[in-house]
Amino acid sequence: MSGMDWQSSALTRALDRWLEEDIGRGDLTASALQRKHGYAHWIAKQPGCFCGGPLVQQLFQRLDPEVSVHLLRDDGAAVEVGDRLLDLEGPATALVAGERTALNLAMRLSGIATATAELVAQLQGTGVRLADTRKTTPGLRLLEKYAVRCGGGINHRMGLDDAAMLKENHIAWAGGITMAIAAVREQAPWPTAVIVEAETEAQALEAVRAGANGVLLDEFSPKQLTQLVPRLRASSTGVVVLEASGIQPEQLQAYAATGIDLISTSAPVTRSRWLDLSMRFT
Repeated sequence: MSGMDWQSSALTRALDRWLEEDIGRGDLTASALQRKHGYAHWIAKQPGCFCGGPLVQQLFQRLDPEVSVHLLRDDGAAVEVGDRLLDLEGPATALVAGERTALNLAMRLSGIATATAELVAQLQGTGVRLADTRKTTPGLRLLEKYAVRCGGGINHRMGLDDAAMLKENHIAWAGGITMAIAAVREQAPWPTAVIVEAETEAQALEAVRAGANGVLLDEFSPKQLTQLVPRLRASSTGVVVLEASGIQPEQLQAYAATGIDLISTSAPVTRSRWLDLSMRFT
């Protein structure tokens, strides 16, 4: 799975912080390991979608360059109970010291990838894509959004500087949707996409007529969207991306049948459970 710079300075600094959080001034059990050379492997204790292998490699390299991690499953791969995911070899002190931090990260990311894959499977064949949101854990956004991609989803904005999304407060303070779009167009760089969050049919129609690149249709029912989407397409002066949000995961197929382009949800990040993985020592 491409798209991540595993050698980036930001990631290596984060890995150092996470290791320091657990190891502190030093692992007090290290003396019991008697400078042994160790072997270990990871297995899946639940079925799901694995994510985090390259991150585990980078983490153990930061901890001790003598540790080698051999990945047996690619990120995004489906795994079953008992599947062997990776092999590790190196100083036993390093294998033990890095175990918890590495597992915590991989289980979190694998849980997100698994939850995403389950939702994406419901949309298979519809042409509608599943997108994430900015509801992410502070400090983990890049990794959590990477996990969404591993599960088959796509990323929405990475941050406020990716695209202009005009919401209720922007619209109120700007004096309306048309004025808000005009203000952004005047100041933002030319390629900037402008997305408007609409809570009513009137807002959605004004947004497309004012030239919005995308309209986020928040908490509309499938029945409402079935009637509204053709009107929005007909009213738009160009290509407009129509996105549904504020939906329940069990309604994905009903929304996909309305003619929208995207469904955005925070559920894979905010509602997912960690995938249970285990490190076994030889």
